[in-house]
Amino acid sequence: MKRVAYCLLGLLLCAGCISKAKSDARVRTAFLAGRQQATAPANAPQVRGPSVQIVGNVKTKVVPWTKDLTLAKTLIAAEYQGVGNPSKIRIIRNGLITDIPPEQLLNGEDVPMQAGDLVEIHP
Repeated sequence: MKRVAYCLLGLLLCAGCISKAKSDARVRTAFLAGRQQATAPANAPQVRGPSVQIVGNVKTKVVPWTKDLTLAKTLIAAEYQGVGNPSKIRIIRNGLITDIPPEQLLNGEDVPMQAGDLVEIHP
């Protein structure tokens, strides 16, 4: 799998269409999405329409996107199963990675979600 990602990265860089950092982010996003899809239970509910995917210790891996969906609402809907607060939360949007300190959410500073976002929750 790693070899495929590096080949894809090489093709994108050779084509000169995107930067290495952006290419790395896209490869990582595609890899995580593929890994999540491959490990999803066969009986998991399928979400139709726009959604947000969650990678980490959660009960629900895909949350339907709505105009008022925020990161806090996403974590509640996903039913975070970890013991204690996560150490790091990362949003991957259009290949760009944004780290959100959990303290930010605890202080009431929420982040609006966009359709297609991928959220990583690290213990």
